[in-house]
Amino acid sequence: MDATNYVDILLVEDNPNDAELALRALGKVSGSPSVLRIEDGVRAIEYLFGQGAHAGRDVSRTPRFVMLDLKLPKIDGHEVLRRVRADQRFSKLPIIIFSSSKEERDLVECYRNGANSFIVKPVNFDVFMTVVNAMGEYWCGHNLLPREPYWSDQFDRNKTRPR
Repeated sequence: MDATNYVDILLVEDNPNDAELALRALGKVSGSPSVLRIEDGVRAIEYLFGQGAHAGRDVSRTPRFVMLDLKLPKIDGHEVLRRVRADQRFSKLPIIIFSSSKEERDLVECYRNGANSFIVKPVNFDVFMTVVNAMGEYWCGHNLLPREPYWSDQFDRNKTRPR
């Protein structure tokens, strides 16, 4: 199986310094979740939708969460968010906006388009590491997700477990 068929965390970040720090912080998360870093919006869409270099990937195996920057090359984070949320398969996929933007219009647009959280990247190294690690601990350690995709035909809403 392709090592990128399933990852716990999809990190969509074009800034190499921010990506390196985020990867270091996520590397300290309990349970050692797998992380895939993608540098632009086109590749993020291709990964999630099983297209391009990721053609044939089992798209039902979604990451536990996506850390999405807004200022990305090719397709920006706003458009990635819109496209992902437009597909029912990904309507509940946790998407955390992790951006240097403090613009109210970015904040409003992201929440309007289905972001689960909007976190401004801390400029202080220690705070940055703490915030990213806490995100990883929460979404990969404390937050519970169903074993089957929530949109799967195998899931019976009248039962607490998949059939």
